[in-house]
Amino acid sequence: MEWFTADGYWLGRLVFQKALAVVYLTAFLTAALQFRALIGERGMLPAAGELRRTSWRTAPGLFRLHYSDRFFAVVAWTGCAVSVALLAGADNQVPLGAAMALWAVPWLLYLSIVQVGGVWYGFGWESLLLETGFLAVFLGNAGTAPPVLVLWLLRWLLFRVEFGAGLIKWRGDACWRKLTCLDFHHETQPMPGPLSWFFHRLPRPVHRVEVAANHVTQLLVPVLLFTPQPVASAAAGLMIVTQLWLVLSGNFAWLNWLTITLALPAVDWSPLTEPPAQRGAPVWYEVVVIAVTALILVLSYRPARNLVSRRQVMNRSFDPLHLVNTYGAFGSISRVRLEVVVEGTDDAVVHPGTVWKEYGFKGKPGDPRRLPRQFAPYHLRLDWMMWFAALSPAYARSWFGPFVERLLENDRDTLRLLRHNPFPDAPPAQVRARVFRYRFTTWRELRATGCWWRRTFVRDFLRPTRA
Repeated sequence: MEWFTADGYWLGRLVFQKALAVVYLTAFLTAALQFRALIGERGMLPAAGELRRTSWRTAPGLFRLHYSDRFFAVVAWTGCAVSVALLAGADNQVPLGAAMALWAVPWLLYLSIVQVGGVWYGFGWESLLLETGFLAVFLGNAGTAPPVLVLWLLRWLLFRVEFGAGLIKWRGDACWRKLTCLDFHHETQPMPGPLSWFFHRLPRPVHRVEVAANHVTQLLVPVLLFTPQPVASAAAGLMIVTQLWLVLSGNFAWLNWLTITLALPAVDWSPLTEPPAQRGAPVWYEVVVIAVTALILVLSYRPARNLVSRRQVMNRSFDPLHLVNTYGAFGSISRVRLEVVVEGTDDAVVHPGTVWKEYGFKGKPGDPRRLPRQFAPYHLRLDWMMWFAALSPAYARSWFGPFVERLLENDRDTLRLLRHNPFPDAPPAQVRARVFRYRFTTWRELRATGCWWRRTFVRDFLRPTRA
């Protein structure tokens, strides 16, 4: 079928596949380095508990067959290895069927990880990676021109990501409609980056322009993805520029980079280079792609209905394989930044002279003098959940107690998630947690004190606790 492939999009596919391999590598590396403390056999929320609460039907995956920390490590590091192989172009050195199987491996491995990750893997970019990775299986390799249907499915996914995020904002917090949300958001976002202080200090009229541009990019531009070239390329380019702005202003794991990845195959790269010689698609491949397209369209019904619903939800999966999902972020914006500060002491009995030493986290704000660091696309899961804990203790009810228990033991795997352990020689006698309000300093305060933040005590989060 002549209509089935689009020769001119071979470079867009290639760039997409390389970028996706990098995102996969980041996700598997995050899992490999953090899982023992989070969901390991002695983790805060062991994967075994998630397996008991779910079933094959609701959460299929490899760990249904067997779970152990050693096996999880094998899965995660295998995912890293396959990602590196894909980045090196191994899929282009094998026949089409083998290439599809190779791309299916990281999808299956990461699906298995997400299914046992519980609250630590409840972020929208987990499903986004799985949905993107599933479509990548059917995108073909260098021996065959990219299939048109899969290219359109990738645009449909990008449309839902951007349009869903735009709608949830417009329907949600009034500050989005008043163009005032970024008066707060650069300061109160989950994990600020090294430039967030400077973004926050931009003049308020610039913040209004930021919000207005966001509405245009998320509510109007996505529709242009379905128009002829070069308009579709321009739309994808605008989305890429917007996502790079978000990369500079904060840390959102691989969400922005994966959105950029999705925009790449929508760009018409044909004016830059001639396509290489490519064979026609075999009949079996055409049948498989058409069948998968039909499946995705059927599964898109509920996510599409959610987009137009007044009760729109974000980051929801409607099928156990996360094949077609809903997306969105920051339907409401915090006006005040609260942080849970965790401290320990050597004193067995607390008294007025007790010295409390603060634990340092890698990404979340702590020491007011420490400039926030850039970690994205790497995902600091504990730091993100600490932000949710500050919003409401309910978000931390399942894991914060076990976290404190492990601090009282100087648990090696848990301490690896932190930047600084103030008790390197022996565990603390007691641990407590307190809530502080954090504000970015002004230019004058920064010059006078060297502090990027100023903080004030709000309330106790956890009273002194001993082992």
